[in-house]
Amino acid sequence: MKASTSYLAMNIPATTGFRNITPLVDEVVTKSGVREGLCLVNSMHITSSVFINDDERGLHHDFGVWLERLAPFNASPDVYHHNRTGEDNTDAHLKRTLMGREVVVAITNGTLDLGPWEQIFYGEFDGKRVKRVLVKVIGE
Repeated sequence: MKASTSYLAMNIPATTGFRNITPLVDEVVTKSGVREGLCLVNSMHITSSVFINDDERGLHHDFGVWLERLAPFNASPDVYHHNRTGEDNTDAHLKRTLMGREVVVAITNGTLDLGPWEQIFYGEFDGKRVKRVLVKVIGE
């Protein structure tokens, strides 16, 4: 069995945003030489996410609006207890929980075996700095 580990550097210039990382992950899979196996992709930070969905601008806008309704930004320590530690990013932790930490995608014939509209995304909820995404490929 082969195994390959790579790290992608993500730097979203805004506090929040989404980036399609499918081509980057696909490149890692190709370089690994794995023809049949699995690819794990996960954010290594507790205020960002990796998820699979459609690459459609309106949907990305809707994600942002929906997340802000569910976990609105508020720096007040009276609203979020985590902010009593000196942080102001409780909302980012909650948004990450909603969108998920990781995805696992099958590799078939050397390529990511995604559905017709599926793409892999990095979601940032406390940006303006470099963060890492782990890509682990295992298989034959």
